[in-house]
Amino acid sequence: MRPLYLFYLLVIYVLLQFCWWAYLLVQLNNEVYEHRIENVILKAPDAASANAAQRSLENKLHQRKWMITGEGTVFIILLALGGIFTYKSFKKEFELARLQKNFLLSVTHEFKSPLASIKLYLQTLQRHDLDKEKRDSFIESAIRDSDRLDGLVENALLANTIDHKGYKFMREDFNLSALVRLLVQQFNTARENKSKAESSVEEGVMMNGDKQALSLLILNLLENAEKYSPAPSVISLSLKKKNNKIQLAVSDQGVGIPDAEKANIFKKFYRIGNEETRSTKGTGLGLFLVKQIADHHRGTIAVLNNRPKGSIFTLEFPVS
Repeated sequence: MRPLYLFYLLVIYVLLQFCWWAYLLVQLNNEVYEHRIENVILKAPDAASANAAQRSLENKLHQRKWMITGEGTVFIILLALGGIFTYKSFKKEFELARLQKNFLLSVTHEFKSPLASIKLYLQTLQRHDLDKEKRDSFIESAIRDSDRLDGLVENALLANTIDHKGYKFMREDFNLSALVRLLVQQFNTARENKSKAESSVEEGVMMNGDKQALSLLILNLLENAEKYSPAPSVISLSLKKKNNKIQLAVSDQGVGIPDAEKANIFKKFYRIGNEETRSTKGTGLGLFLVKQIADHHRGTIAVLNNRPKGSIFTLEFPVS
């Protein structure tokens, strides 16, 4: 914040200097016109001519004052607008720096945890002669952690590609109902009874869009619901077609989202709280990707409060 304070000190100094020089200019202008009026009166052949010349000079003096006032007002307005714009730019940069710091802290932890886990599984397999059942269990756990790492890398790469307009969304007709059922099944299998997703899916809901991107959208919503819910938790997902709209909703019984934060949660890197004290995992990219993917499919997304607790993410897509 120090550069911003220095900038505003400079702005205040310039403003005070301008006011002082404007005051001196007005005073000098008054003195000049007073001398000119005295000279006109002395040189005038009669009183009528002197009065006419005096009125003319007084009008010019009045116009000059208005000119100085007008130019000074424009200068102050431009200076104020420049100060406001600079403040907003500094604030935006500081906020981005804070979000990037949080992202680096979170992604370091997110990568370190599964890597340490995979290393431990491999070292155990290397050093101990385990029976087949135990060995297979360790291998499956290592694969799950590697899949988690792969998901983190995919999210980071996709977020960067979309943010720089480099991702080309493909279009194809596919059965969204079948895709949702498959993703829910995969989600439940990977959680090993820690969390469970229950689905209410209308049959035969077809959609035209990027199947891979929409799969990532659904999985991110499920993982976000799991992340902010107590374990074990039940997550509800519904899919239906209504009023010529495809409606998708994911609800949880977690901690919920404060109303003041609902407008920010879809920003890149944004996470509620501070990374140094936050206990939940995440990189701040999941909901950003959800919003970007929904926007590119002409969809809308909203966050509602669940009852008695938790959140509901609702999405609507037009029927192609």
